[in-house]
Amino acid sequence: MLSQQSRPYIDASVPVLREHGLTITKTFYRNMFADRPDLTNLFNMGNQASGAQQQSLASAVFAYAANYDRADVLAPVLDRIVHKHAAVGIKPSHYTIVGRHLLGAIKQVLGDAATPELMAAWDEAYWLLAAELIAAEGRLYERSKAEPDHRLPLRVTERCAQGSEIVSLTLAPVDGTPLPDFQPGQYVSVVVELRPGVFQQRQYSLSDAPNGASWRISVKREAAGEGTPAGVVSNWLHDNAKVGDVLMVSRPYGDFAPALDGKSPIVLLSAGVGITPMISVLNTMARRNPGRPVLFAHAARDRARLAHLDDVADAGKRMASFNAHYFLESLPADSEAPVAGATTHAGRMALPSVLGKQAPADADYYLCGPLPFMQIQRAALLEAGVPAGRVHREVFGPDLLDDIL
Repeated sequence: MLSQQSRPYIDASVPVLREHGLTITKTFYRNMFADRPDLTNLFNMGNQASGAQQQSLASAVFAYAANYDRADVLAPVLDRIVHKHAAVGIKPSHYTIVGRHLLGAIKQVLGDAATPELMAAWDEAYWLLAAELIAAEGRLYERSKAEPDHRLPLRVTERCAQGSEIVSLTLAPVDGTPLPDFQPGQYVSVVVELRPGVFQQRQYSLSDAPNGASWRISVKREAAGEGTPAGVVSNWLHDNAKVGDVLMVSRPYGDFAPALDGKSPIVLLSAGVGITPMISVLNTMARRNPGRPVLFAHAARDRARLAHLDDVADAGKRMASFNAHYFLESLPADSEAPVAGATTHAGRMALPSVLGKQAPADADYYLCGPLPFMQIQRAALLEAGVPAGRVHREVFGPDLLDDIL
């Protein structure tokens, strides 16, 4: 718990961080990478180039300063971060490096305003948070029976196009040993060597039911956008990963794990590549609990971008109560654009078209997709009377803290 002596300084930092947080984090990353260029292999340099990672860290520091005494708010977010850190391979020693450069950046940017008392308060606050994360990550590593550096060599045994933007890769151990189990909704880190000695890793949701023999990931080719570079790893995998190749992959992590048991309805809402964890949930439900009512709705720009249509259709055939809806932004009036066994709608996802006049009160709702999509659907669900505790979402990267900012 933060000491009474430090609390006034952290409280007073909130408006300062709101104003200078981004400058502080830009300074932090610049200084840290200049001192430790080897860490560029650990951090997402695509997010660095776009500025998303700097903004994310600024938001994290601000969120912690504003909520340090609210465990109910911070706990679920910290759990999310712990899983992400474990997937990336964060070690306790990294916190010493980050702490030195983060506190140094605060002092550098604030100048004379960074009094010894303020810096002492932030040193205390940082190490309280770091200790909590280190302990939680240690427990997670222990449960997964893995060290931070551990990666499994997995061979690509199948490659399949899933619409025009996504390719799925089936991966199996090179030595034939059984794979660790996972919970549908979890993800793995995939490491690629872009050029000799230059590595990057990204997280991809597992997109099939657990079977002990293979994993499947589904990767969207991330094109360059306004102010954002093309996805380095996703494009590398699309252009280079072929059957027979070996990829280094982490064990599964992630706190987005829909509860599959029970009899109450489950509602799966996704957009774009956010469909991938939902496919893992669907395929597992079809095998483990086919009697549970499932409502599946997915949004895409057009018919060509729809992925895993066969998985959805096959899972639906096995389930006693299954309804599927597709929302296509581009759907010409004279086009049927049929999807077997599903209802197709023109335009963006509108929940009344899926749920009817009243959302099921006893259902659990799971969201995965771009941040604006999840914000809109979550707001619509809450407006429809769905309790906030029944709405769950999968969040990656810079959007981890969106729900408490």
